[in-house]
Amino acid sequence: MVIKIKRLRSLLIIFLIFIGVIYLLQAKWFWKLSHPWPYQQETTEVAVNSGVDPFLLVAVIKVESSFDPQACSDAGAIGLMQVMPSTAKWVAGQIEFDNYQTEMLYQKEVNMMIGSWYLSNLLKEFDGNMVAALAAYNAGRGNVGKWMKTGQWKGTANDLNNIPFPETRSYIKSVLRNYEIYKYLYE
Repeated sequence: MVIKIKRLRSLLIIFLIFIGVIYLLQAKWFWKLSHPWPYQQETTEVAVNSGVDPFLLVAVIKVESSFDPQACSDAGAIGLMQVMPSTAKWVAGQIEFDNYQTEMLYQKEVNMMIGSWYLSNLLKEFDGNMVAALAAYNAGRGNVGKWMKTGQWKGTANDLNNIPFPETRSYIKSVLRNYEIYKYLYE
């Protein structure tokens, strides 16, 4: 009798733990711990002003820098959106940003403004194709244009394996996954 009660108590504890885990896996507040949205208001404003989906913009920032405005890659990309200085200089000229200096990319507002304008520009260039625009954001518009022109890559998520850069394939998958997560958590 004592053994059956101990066994029953153990089964009850296991059942309660199971229910607790199921609850946590479905609770948005739990997932927001791993997918926070710092600078949400600023990100949303910049995204709307540049015509980019705010959930896409936050997904790019999460993947690029994990929200670190001081991030700097080995390749020299800077800030939240990991913008290359040469790209930022070109964008600054396009948007008539007077007195632009590379150090400004460490300022989150400047970085998001330049990065989101560039992403918007890529979305327009690739006719709203989010996957192709993300590939171009990571690998360069010239590479993506060449892949698509030669038929090496169709510009879709279904044929990512045809992208010759493993980093770009991984990047697109990560941004798209985070995009869906942010839409689910914050919409």
